[in-house]
Amino acid sequence: MGDGGRSSILVHILVIALCLAAFGFAIAAERRRSTGSIVTDSSNTTFCVYDSDIATGYGVGAFLFLLSGHSLLMGLTRCMCFGAPLAPGGSRAWSIIYFASSWVTFAIAEACLIAGATKNAYHTKYRDMVYASNWTCQSLRKGVFIAGAVFVVFTMILDVYFYMYYAKATSQAAKKISKTTPSVGMTGYA
Repeated sequence: MGDGGRSSILVHILVIALCLAAFGFAIAAERRRSTGSIVTDSSNTTFCVYDSDIATGYGVGAFLFLLSGHSLLMGLTRCMCFGAPLAPGGSRAWSIIYFASSWVTFAIAEACLIAGATKNAYHTKYRDMVYASNWTCQSLRKGVFIAGAVFVVFTMILDVYFYMYYAKATSQAAKKISKTTPSVGMTGYA
């Protein structure tokens, strides 16, 4: 195994570690979602009081870890747009499929995580008192951060496969390209 193999393993480890951290933060955010309780004070005013908004921080943390893992991988592969050409064949086809699929799952995961964090923050920070006679305190629906966590795992798996096939396709292309001089002589007209 050469230097390329070690760097490939290092990239896999970093991407997996960042995605697992995002997964852990997403699960922690789901477990610590803010909930509201109806409180009546001494002046007979009823309003909602929400507990801590730690889930917002966890959701943003999951968002940032997933963003950094995906950005690392896309930066190293240059989003498949720039850099070394890919050799035609199955590895290139699979890397394109995994590339597109990972972007779709990445977008869904990031949307779930940031939407959950925003909705959780809305209820805890910006909704201090609500006056009404009969209501329930709104809170973030169960499963928003779980959906983000599931798509984080899908993104991690697709990113690993994408980089595996991308590395294989670029190494095959490097072997096929030979830099020789042209066989046709280019002489001037006399």
